[in-house]
Amino acid sequence: MAKLYFYYSAMNAGKTTTLLQSAHNYRERGMRVLILTPRLDDRSGSGTVASRIGLRAQGRGFGREDDLEQLVRDDIAARGKLDCVLVDEAQFLTKAQAWQLGEVVDALRVPVLCYGLRTDFRGELFEGSAALLAWADELDEIKTICHSGKKATMTVRVDEQGRAVQQGPQVEIGGNERYVSVSRAEFKKVMRGEGRVELQQDVLPLE
Repeated sequence: MAKLYFYYSAMNAGKTTTLLQSAHNYRERGMRVLILTPRLDDRSGSGTVASRIGLRAQGRGFGREDDLEQLVRDDIAARGKLDCVLVDEAQFLTKAQAWQLGEVVDALRVPVLCYGLRTDFRGELFEGSAALLAWADELDEIKTICHSGKKATMTVRVDEQGRAVQQGPQVEIGGNERYVSVSRAEFKKVMRGEGRVELQQDVLPLE
């Protein structure tokens, strides 16, 4: 039975790597997948989904104005049976788009796997994440570790000195040069201005 899944985490937990592995698993079995990625995150090129360890695949870019149910219907009409939809950076979905993905599951019987952040740099839910937390059939946390050794559940936006940024737009595209995953206790500490957070390396070593 098709379901709507939401795999969430803080930054640098391997969400995109997991998405690409899922896509590979489907394709290895002769199944067709559609990867959706928000156009506003174009660090790897429009429509390209890329992980920090070098894996990448071509997806379909979408904007906030796009109807994702109709996009999937059009894809099926043009290319035939679809076995799975995978959504990268799902926190950037609108509430309406999260509902449309639910329609892909319920009306079209196509499973939808969404991967994204739960909260922003202020500790507040993203619009897309809030909707998916409310409506997904299955929720799964992808875990990562804070520098303190505790589980990281929050994401801090930092400046060049490693101090927490507390003001600014919710959406500001960046990677390890701007964001660090921390535990709730460390999040509260740095947001109070008590200490700095070391920026992490931009690319994971393979050895």
